[in-house]
Amino acid sequence: MPEIKDSRISYFLEDSIKGIALPDRFTFPFYYEPHPLTVLAATELQVYLESKSDLDHNFGLNDGKEGLIIGKMFGVLVVQDTDGKLGYLSAFSGKLAGSNDHPKFVPPVFDMLVEDSFFLKEQEVINSINYQIEDILADENYRQIKLEVEQLSAQSLRELNELKEELKINKENRGSIRTAQKSMLNEQEYELLEASLVDQSLHDHFRLKDAKRNWKEILDEKSSILEQYESRIESLKNERKERSAALQQQLFEQYVFLNIKGQNKSLYDIFSPTAFGKPPSAAGECATPKLLQYAFANGYKPLAMAEFWWGASPRSEIRKHKQFYPACTGKCKPILAHMLHGMEIDDNPFLQIDPLSSGLEIVYEDDCIVVVNKPAGLRSVPGIDVQDSVHTRLKLILLNTEPLIVHRLDMDTSGVLVVAKTRGAHKHIQKQFLDRTVSKRYTALLSGVIAESEGIIDLPLIADAFNRPRQLVDFETGKNSVTKWRVNTRYETTTKVDFWPLTGRTHQLRMHSAHELGLNTPIVGDDIYGTASDRMYLHAAHIELIHPKTKEQISFSVTESF
Repeated sequence: MPEIKDSRISYFLEDSIKGIALPDRFTFPFYYEPHPLTVLAATELQVYLESKSDLDHNFGLNDGKEGLIIGKMFGVLVVQDTDGKLGYLSAFSGKLAGSNDHPKFVPPVFDMLVEDSFFLKEQEVINSINYQIEDILADENYRQIKLEVEQLSAQSLRELNELKEELKINKENRGSIRTAQKSMLNEQEYELLEASLVDQSLHDHFRLKDAKRNWKEILDEKSSILEQYESRIESLKNERKERSAALQQQLFEQYVFLNIKGQNKSLYDIFSPTAFGKPPSAAGECATPKLLQYAFANGYKPLAMAEFWWGASPRSEIRKHKQFYPACTGKCKPILAHMLHGMEIDDNPFLQIDPLSSGLEIVYEDDCIVVVNKPAGLRSVPGIDVQDSVHTRLKLILLNTEPLIVHRLDMDTSGVLVVAKTRGAHKHIQKQFLDRTVSKRYTALLSGVIAESEGIIDLPLIADAFNRPRQLVDFETGKNSVTKWRVNTRYETTTKVDFWPLTGRTHQLRMHSAHELGLNTPIVGDDIYGTASDRMYLHAAHIELIHPKTKEQISFSVTESF
């Protein structure tokens, strides 16, 4: 029988890979420099995407194309087939043009969109519930009775408050009469007056009681009709919630992932021990898990992976067209921990200790504070897996003094860091940071030429819950972040810029540099929002604050080494 060729694998031409050595170990998916073979595969895939004019998906690359603009993450996986021949598999995250079925790309781990699938059938039921709810909400009788109840409720409150105010005045008047007449009337006359005033008080009491009862009867009658509608709505919503939860659970059980040892694990079992407790939305739909699943299921040996963004950047995050990115941590890390189990993987660079001495450059020291020049690549405080940090190095230097970290710099940021030596100093300086009275200046080298000379950037930032420590721009729930900036020096292809952060959000300067609503030019070496280099060229150059003991203004500067 003739050999059936797998249309999902694209084989490299021998000439194109001549002289390229195979990787010794598989890519560490959360931080990597793309292997030359993955670069070649990605380039071929990008040529294919550029030529695929019939693909009904708007990536935002062509003006005038209809449809919602949705950029996509694409992935390539370099593999060896059973004959040792080299090729690559391609995948996209989520759906493409509303479908999972595209010839060049591997299928999803579970295709919920196949005809007559339990997902589509149950989704149809859930949609019918949505339509029923929408019909009730649009029903003219429901809208009318709801409006009447709202209007009558407002009217009842208004009239009862007016009556209460009238009765309050009546009570005050009775009090005035009692005071005025007590000295003018004899005992018998006063008793007759008091009896009359008591009758008036009782009359007012029953007036209020009757008014409340009448309004209650009116509102109860109308509300009982409204309740029939809203009870039906609530019942439908509960049914929808139960069916959605059951469908989600069924989906979790259908997503079963392989590893190189042939071991299976469901999505639910993968996420149960994590902080999420259950899989987040769209977990398992990313490119790399799809690629590995197909490779394992078809006997291909995975050699290297890479993912790149194709299309316009979303407004909320930083994604550059054709740029390589690591796999996401929140959704993919637990899945890939299982899928890559038993494979030789590149070392995790986050666990590598910079081969520096345990010393640290001290800029200034007295009995309250110590100021250091933190090198790029060193943490401010110990991590879960790596203890080496400014804190641990200062402990060795200061011997019997416990260094108290007041503020931090990103691991990849160099520059001035102030550390307290006493609790009093720590509290005093910490309050200055909280009150935003500490002045700081950073210097960065940006990966392009900035046309403008200065400005202020104001973007609301929020943590990307599924891809920490990345940040997102969110105009609804984000916290404001403000940076003043000024061009320091323009070079042929880069720009040195000075930053004055007026707030202290995580990755503020990195986001303000890279985001299209900021300078739209990532910092050189920013491996999260730009492109990796020998280091990230961001330096805390200057800090100014009040000394916790002398109460005098002090400042420290360290010139950048770039």
